[in-house]
Amino acid sequence: MTNKTWLITGVSSGFGRSLTTQLLAKGETVIGTVRNFAKVQDLIEQYPDTFISEKLDVTDVPAIHELVNKVASKHEIDVLVNNAGYGLFGAAEELSDEQVNKIIATDLTGSIQMIRSILPFMRKQEHGRIIQISSYGGQVAELIPAYDGPTHAFMKMLDPANGLAPGDPERMAARIIESADETPAPLHMVLGSEALKNTIERLETRVAEYKNETKLAASTDFPADEQ
Repeated sequence: MTNKTWLITGVSSGFGRSLTTQLLAKGETVIGTVRNFAKVQDLIEQYPDTFISEKLDVTDVPAIHELVNKVASKHEIDVLVNNAGYGLFGAAEELSDEQVNKIIATDLTGSIQMIRSILPFMRKQEHGRIIQISSYGGQVAELIPAYDGPTHAFMKMLDPANGLAPGDPERMAARIIESADETPAPLHMVLGSEALKNTIERLETRVAEYKNETKLAASTDFPADEQ
């Protein structure tokens, strides 16, 4: 098994940091993006030959294209990990336009632009993996009342006692790394037993709701004699 070169966004903390430290310990090469070099200075010093830190704000589209062209011209990127992102909690009408635009630019369009930039290089080298990190909250989110007594309901949702899925970030990072060698590549990975349980339950509920719409869906078909 040959060592890979990984391009990972947001490596100063969280999953990005866990992925990076594990990969470097295995002898892999990591090109990691940060907004503050000081947060990865220890990795720069410990792995001078295999850790390359690059400054990037994933909301800056021209900077994304410039960075990917720069690193992919010098290194054959085997795996892109879109990890940079954050959560934003609040009632929809309470959030500012700037907050909404920023989280979409960070969590969605930043990843899209990274993929658009790296694909030509991966096509040319005829291989490559893209791993997209995301929250399972989009699958299991509930409608919540604006207020629940004196406490915002979304603040209660953040309390681990109220159902946040348990999981060890280091073990999760290890499973993500292992997935890069799986063939065929897994299209979806839900990490954490509670996260998987909740996701399956929500999807089963959704399928049941769709099945109840069979007659409604058929009512909009062209009649057989018009086809």
